Amino acid sequence: MQNIPKPIVLSIAGHDPSGGAGIQADIEVLAALGCHAATAISCLTIQDSRNVHELIPLQSALLTRQVETLLTDYAIDAIKIGLIGSADAAMAIGKLLRQHPHIPVVLDPILAAGGGTELASEALLQAMLEEIIPHTLITTPNSQEARRLTRRPQLEQCAHDLISRGCQAVLITGTHEAGTDVVNTLYRQDAPPHSKHWPRLEGSYHGSGCTIASAIAAGLAKELPLVVAVSQAQQFTWDSLKAGWRPGKGQQIPDRLYFIERDQLV
Repeated sequence: MQNIPKPIVLSIAGHDPSGGAGIQADIEVLAALGCHAATAISCLTIQDSRNVHELIPLQSALLTRQVETLLTDYAIDAIKIGLIGSADAAMAIGKLLRQHPHIPVVLDPILAAGGGTELASEALLQAMLEEIIPHTLITTPNSQEARRLTRRPQLEQCAHDLISRGCQAVLITGTHEAGTDVVNTLYRQDAPPHSKHWPRLEGSYHGSGCTIASAIAAGLAKELPLVVAVSQAQQFTWDSLKAGWRPGKGQQIPDRLYFIERDQLV
């Protein structure tokens, strides 16, 4: 039997020892959706399901060497960027993206932990806007991140500001907004906003942003149209959250392999 090659997604993200978010979350999503995950660690963390207690950025030179080594060996089909850790790392990532403009990039702009710990300095915010956003196909901030990135009160203004900086699309997720439903809205430069409503699940979840961004990257790596990749990623994320569980004393974590476990029980 001939082995069929899988699309390869490069995840640049932090390590979360709790397994709820970060590199481990990305690997689970990409494996579940039929992709191979190549990974580059941007930072280490001391964290659990409640909060990030310490952030330890890697030297940007080490991050660059990880990514360059993979790009030399693999034909990367998409890049997903999560927790960056420092302005120096953002500038290094921006330089790498400029050298590979043909690869679609998904940015999950992680600015704070679910427990409230700040994960992005003002210098990192600026570097993200100047060095990474212009080379991004789509960025996936939640509503709080969108407002902080752009300093604009209205979410549509936030999206247009980010698009004006060079990214082609913005998906703003609405978990932090009021309402019985969670409303996620996709904004593009030459198309009307497209919103999808999802029943709000009880509790809070650790790693939902990583899940949706990685799922979009998987769709793009499989050459799905952007709108289709975003739609399928939202469904996968909601299903993973619905099947989620609470392993510790803090947030629930998505079960990104829920369908495998479901099929085994049949």
